[in-house]
Amino acid sequence: MRRTAKLFVIASLVLGAFFALSSPASAQPGYGQPQTITCSSDNGKRNWCDIGRAGDAQISRQISGSPCVRGSTWGIDNRGLWVDGGCRAQFVIGGYGPQPGQGQGQGTIRCSSDNGKRNWCDIGNARDAQLVNQVSGSPCIRGNTWGIDQRGLWVDNGCRADFAIGGGGGGYYPQPGSGQGTIR
Repeated sequence: MRRTAKLFVIASLVLGAFFALSSPASAQPGYGQPQTITCSSDNGKRNWCDIGRAGDAQISRQISGSPCVRGSTWGIDNRGLWVDGGCRAQFVIGGYGPQPGQGQGQGTIRCSSDNGKRNWCDIGNARDAQLVNQVSGSPCIRGNTWGIDQRGLWVDNGCRADFAIGGGGGGYYPQPGSGQGTIR
């Protein structure tokens, strides 16, 4: 009888360890590192992606050629994060990412490609930016219609968006109305 009890305990421990190791770990918004998900509108139809209890999300990288505009082709409702009209993007869940006036960031600027032409916005000594809100109907895709080079943040082909500026320090803020971006 004692041997059977020992075997039962050992078998229970082995099975418990197996299930504990095989269950996928999932990031909880608000704890540790921010969770990033990809959400896609397949065939131009509305699709919902689960964001748990998180109440917000931001685009970290647009993947589609179709525009991803908050309130038009993506948003948050009681079912979760929704995308529509062919929008496909990676989202940071829970409102993470550079925030104006916090950490290494220098703020948020709006940069616009007027008349479909390339425009540069001065970001001072910053070395990176993150798209936080696309305003245009034209797609804003990093490396294609927006990016960073030695002249600053550039936008092209009608891309108009708000960008969180980060890294590099320097504390430079473009002046409102300068044509080089405005502070939000």
